[in-house]
Amino acid sequence: MVHFVGAGPGAADLITVRGAELIRNADQVIYAGSLVNPELLKMCRPGCCIYDSSRMTLEEVVCRIREAEEQGKMTVRLHTGDPSIYGAIREQIDELKKLGIDWDICPGVSSLCGAASALGIEYTLPGVSQSVIITRVAGRTPMPEGESISSFASHHATMVIFLSAGLIKKLQTELIEGGYGEDTPAAIIYKATWPDEKKVLCTVGTLDSVALSEGIDRTALIVVGDVAGTGDYERSKLYHPGFTTGFREGNEDEQRETESGSF
Repeated sequence: MVHFVGAGPGAADLITVRGAELIRNADQVIYAGSLVNPELLKMCRPGCCIYDSSRMTLEEVVCRIREAEEQGKMTVRLHTGDPSIYGAIREQIDELKKLGIDWDICPGVSSLCGAASALGIEYTLPGVSQSVIITRVAGRTPMPEGESISSFASHHATMVIFLSAGLIKKLQTELIEGGYGEDTPAAIIYKATWPDEKKVLCTVGTLDSVALSEGIDRTALIVVGDVAGTGDYERSKLYHPGFTTGFREGNEDEQRETESGSF
């Protein structure tokens, strides 16, 4: 059996309870060494075989898994954040299917959640943005047609941009070309939730200069949109005293008092 496990955004104690238990019981752990916190490997039991996939090809990873299966051993394939976001798991799963090897996925806390907690923000702020676009700048891995940064920027939704810290000048240009004003709030979060986390508030127009001055060119997320600023937003309807839900009846008098500022 192969378990794809999300290691979380960085801090070792942000792995899920299920993920930690799978690591403790694994006969073999293949982990993304460039991004997974090595503290998690301390959970491995004595005798567990540990491999760093940053030095391996897909074929080598599958070979190790196949060898473990032939010996009746259980493998944990440990990915950073949540495996479903830029985890390259589909190609691994397809190879396992060809070999008739069973697998499952244990979700993890994504670094996009870690970045929001570091900044103390809400991605879906009422009256500001109710959508989050997760994307990356086209580099050696091209983007499909219609998924350029500039095309997404035209929506003015919250954007969380992965794998682009080394291409921030290009990112900044495309964001502005897509319609974001240079004064649009932005933030760069280096190694969210790690002990050496660094967060920098800036604007779209200063993304490149700030990244350069802070020496950030990898292992960072970029958040773009008004949710990263301190501007006005609407109160949530869900907790408004005048809003009726399936669990409570709204009170129009309280709503009027709230709107008049006396609540």
